[in-house]
Amino acid sequence: MSQIITILPTLNAAAHLERTLQSLTEAERTGLSAGWILADGGSTDGAVQIARRAGCQVVTGAKGRGAQLAQGAAFARRQIGASDWLLFLHADTRLSPGWSNEVEAFMAANAHRDRAAYFRFTLDDMSHRARRLERAVAWRCRTFGLPYGDQGLLIRADFYDRLGGYKPWPLFEDVDLVRRIGKHRLWPLTARAETSAEKFLTEGYRRRSMKNLVLLARYFLGAKPSDLAKAYR
Repeated sequence: MSQIITILPTLNAAAHLERTLQSLTEAERTGLSAGWILADGGSTDGAVQIARRAGCQVVTGAKGRGAQLAQGAAFARRQIGASDWLLFLHADTRLSPGWSNEVEAFMAANAHRDRAAYFRFTLDDMSHRARRLERAVAWRCRTFGLPYGDQGLLIRADFYDRLGGYKPWPLFEDVDLVRRIGKHRLWPLTARAETSAEKFLTEGYRRRSMKNLVLLARYFLGAKPSDLAKAYR
């Protein structure tokens, strides 16, 4: 049976990490999981210690989500076969109960060998603003085939290799990879990826959403990810 190894990029993610790891344990109980890898960019808040206590392997390297994802994937590829799968998941994203059953069914279908899957975006906020943003994200994914990293990405190891993997970019490394995968090779899962709404609550839903949209437009117009990352902070 093919297995999955989960890669979580982190930088001072202690506040949410335990909850995320707890949501992954159901795949361990069924033998679906081949382990968890924390790709850390220099955390100082105890995230690494939390991960190690939970049984994660930890790799450390350059700060920047793209670089961390690439390093975590390279580490994982030394442990699993070409027919196994990589699951990339943000440290503040919790998968809904039952996700592993849907993932296992997706992996078992031969037609999905050259496809990648992503989860349904939700926020841990009960407000109508959160529901409106969730509907907008669903529309973006359905229309343009652009799931972001906070929706997770499940991809077979040999397919990831052939695509060239994540580029070591500080921003839009997720958009770059899903564009190489292509809209028609992306598969939406019904299981939820519930992400922290902290940034939206702090900055305001409208302001944060507009900021993200402007950065995406600049990316498509050819702006350097390093310049965009400075504006993202």
